Amino acid sequence: MSDNLPPCPQCSSEYTYEMNALMVCPECGHEWVPAEGDSVASAGVGERVVKDAVGNVLNDGDTVTVIKALKVKGSVSGIKAGTKVRNIRLVDGVDGHNIDCRIEGFGAMQLKSSVVKKA
Repeated sequence: MSDNLPPCPQCSSEYTYEMNALMVCPECGHEWVPAEGDSVASAGVGERVVKDAVGNVLNDGDTVTVIKALKVKGSVSGIKAGTKVRNIRLVDGVDGHNIDCRIEGFGAMQLKSSVVKKA
């Protein structure tokens, strides 16, 4: 057995092996495609990386700035470019809306990471 193969993400078995492009666990039968650079450090399995419009990695609690004017349903005025949004939360939203936040004057809403940049 090779020491550089990752453990099984389902049962944490250390007896995994490679079969063509897949990793296989002989104990539970789980098969998966290993991620790039996947080695013994499988603690990052399931973590998502959200990047802003410029390519900076966003984290929960960050402050971001809206980079383009956004229309808001049910509101006469939209969100202006340059509006700061504090204390964001990263979520798995619908249609690419992966930032959950509260904007003063509008309330709680979800934004796409492609329309913000890290402040």
